[in-house]
Amino acid sequence: MLLCRACLTLHDAPGPRCPACRSPRVTLHAELTALSIAHIDCDAFYASVEKRDDPTLRDRPVIVGGGQRGVVSTCCYIARINGVRSAMPMFQALKLCPEAVVIKPRMAVYAEVSRAIRGMMEDLTPAIEPLSLDEAFLDLTGTERLHGAAPALMLARLVARIEADLGVTASVGLSHNKFLAKIASDLDKPRGFSVIGRAETDAFLETKPVRIIWGVGLATQGALEQAGIRTLADLRRWDHGDLVARFGQTGERLYHLARGQDTRRVNAHAPVKSISKETTFNEDTANADLLDGHLWRLAEQVADRAKAKALAGRTVTLKLKRADHRIVTRRTTLPAPTQIADRIYRTARVLFDGGAAQAGPFRLIGVGLSDLTPESAADTTGDLLDPGAGRRAAAERATDAIRARFGAQAIIKGRALR
Repeated sequence: MLLCRACLTLHDAPGPRCPACRSPRVTLHAELTALSIAHIDCDAFYASVEKRDDPTLRDRPVIVGGGQRGVVSTCCYIARINGVRSAMPMFQALKLCPEAVVIKPRMAVYAEVSRAIRGMMEDLTPAIEPLSLDEAFLDLTGTERLHGAAPALMLARLVARIEADLGVTASVGLSHNKFLAKIASDLDKPRGFSVIGRAETDAFLETKPVRIIWGVGLATQGALEQAGIRTLADLRRWDHGDLVARFGQTGERLYHLARGQDTRRVNAHAPVKSISKETTFNEDTANADLLDGHLWRLAEQVADRAKAKALAGRTVTLKLKRADHRIVTRRTTLPAPTQIADRIYRTARVLFDGGAAQAGPFRLIGVGLSDLTPESAADTTGDLLDPGAGRRAAAERATDAIRARFGAQAIIKGRALR
């Protein structure tokens, strides 16, 4: 079966080009119309939105991130050609790509585009599980009768509509479970459409490295390599009981995923558990003014994300990584949920001043918000110990409105310049 992503048609004919429009943008697969679990991932989402809104950036390398001493949130594909990657320290990214344009994230704008994409997804199926602003799982099982078209064709129409209406591109992974769909969406970026069928699952996974498994980071990869496990074929040679005995619950998960087995359903009601942001320093620091400036910027970014997701949180967490890589974590629970940057910052600052600062110097600082609730419960009570809190919250809301109209740089707090 052949899917043409140019003229959006299905054909029961093989070939390198669409038999109708002759486009080479085709996807060929024997199980194309039999699969219905998809992962959609926007291509360099933040950078794509910035290029859409400023056409002069179209052919330039763009990095979206936190300034000279921050990290890369995302970057366009031009910057990636030069070796820039997400989560890379900004100083390193600019060494690799000195001509890059660095842009501060505009979370409110990205959230608006994300909501529009979500609305388009809901036209296809209610079974949507968002993972972030720019990616989600979809289950289109049983929708063919409703739409009069196979899930594969509906997905191709969806990403074409996203590109035409919103000016950003997306890639699709289609398979028989979530694990494989997520892997597939990353195989042919940007503007990709990749399929992993049931018949080819074993052969496809056989030679893949263990890091292809979602959630296997450097620490887990190192532990697996110590056990002689580098590929999924290595994992398959281990007995189930031995894997669980050595790696616990992680071993159970790895045993099944190495065989392409994933029984998780697409959960439309999976809650966001926390919102966090952190930054890694070029050099370890104990400079109080510098750390305070980062605390404010991180609190502001966490608040922006909470507002974009219409959420508020009751628990504020401060995370610090010492020069020896040991993690220091402090958290406190507020009397009522908040999404106000000023309150998140002041709470994190109290945690920092309450003894955490003595563990410095630090190589990383982070702020998080958890115990999340809908924003309707946010900041509904005053603070008897801080009579000015309500006035500052009102000023922040007014600032948000001005930034939404005139841009993120319309108003900047003095402490953000530290």
